[in-house]
Amino acid sequence: MKKPLVSILIPFKNTESYLPECLQSILDQTYDHWEVRAVNDYSEDTSMALLNSFSQKDNRINVSQNSGKGIIEALRTAYDQSQGTLITRMDSDDIMTPNKLEVMVDALLENGPGHLAVGQVKYFSHRGISNGYERYETWLNQLTANGTNYSEIYKECVIPSPCWMVYREDLDECGAFKPNRYPEDYDLTFRFYKNRLACIPCDLLLHHWRDYDTRTSRTSEHYAQNYFLDIKLHYFLKLEYDHTRPLAIWGAGNKGKKIAKGLLEQGIDFHWLCDNPNKIGKNIYGKEMLHFEHLEALKLPQSIVTVANEDAQNMIRSYFSRLAQEPMKDYFFFC
Repeated sequence: MKKPLVSILIPFKNTESYLPECLQSILDQTYDHWEVRAVNDYSEDTSMALLNSFSQKDNRINVSQNSGKGIIEALRTAYDQSQGTLITRMDSDDIMTPNKLEVMVDALLENGPGHLAVGQVKYFSHRGISNGYERYETWLNQLTANGTNYSEIYKECVIPSPCWMVYREDLDECGAFKPNRYPEDYDLTFRFYKNRLACIPCDLLLHHWRDYDTRTSRTSEHYAQNYFLDIKLHYFLKLEYDHTRPLAIWGAGNKGKKIAKGLLEQGIDFHWLCDNPNKIGKNIYGKEMLHFEHLEALKLPQSIVTVANEDAQNMIRSYFSRLAQEPMKDYFFFC
């Protein structure tokens, strides 16, 4: 059986310190039928020269300039030039394990179109990893091990941007990189979910994810919390919201206020709940804050929970369970 060609899409900008290690990890893959489509997004360092030197040594590595500006345009440019049956994305500052492509290709060949190959990830940094990243890594890998990634899609991005692989036909069906919506990886994750691409469980570490101060997700405004909340609300209203059922927001912190504002701007009514006695009865944006037990007076409500504290979340889950309400149907955690 002929091996399918894998197209590895790599947008890059000013990552000269990390590119050699990234590219070498691709050259070291046990699966060798691949092409790199690397797109320069206006680097001001030696990144372009480094890519060109690698491409001269291996014609599977292709380099071009971004036809637009920014990471979405770079991904579009790379994808338009790609020839592969299977598509994956790689960050120019990360490292693949030697078996990454082989494991993902085998998973897709075994399961066929309509599936999404994912893998375990591990953060690394010269200064060590923060507790927040450690918790995200553990949470994400637990979901990936069971293939249950979508079950908590409204909390955080449940598909690691540089550790997925999919059939070209499925990526096209999902709209590939056409939307101009940031964070682009989270938006694509929701489109994988919308199009019911099944996540293939994986318990193998396939990707080393580098963290450092000037990484794009730390420095670009497009990855600020408000962008994540905008995407969550956009897809909730598109995919989950039932306008025949009353809608409730639980929590009056910054995230709750952001969601409330978004709903009010779209003319969508809701009940605003909390368990903070200092806020109950107060008026915010023209909405009275109600005790959470008000939920019991509503007929078949849907709830958006914006409470981040883990102990409080566990209490809220128990409360919903007592009301026989189900996650991803009756209530959705947005953090």
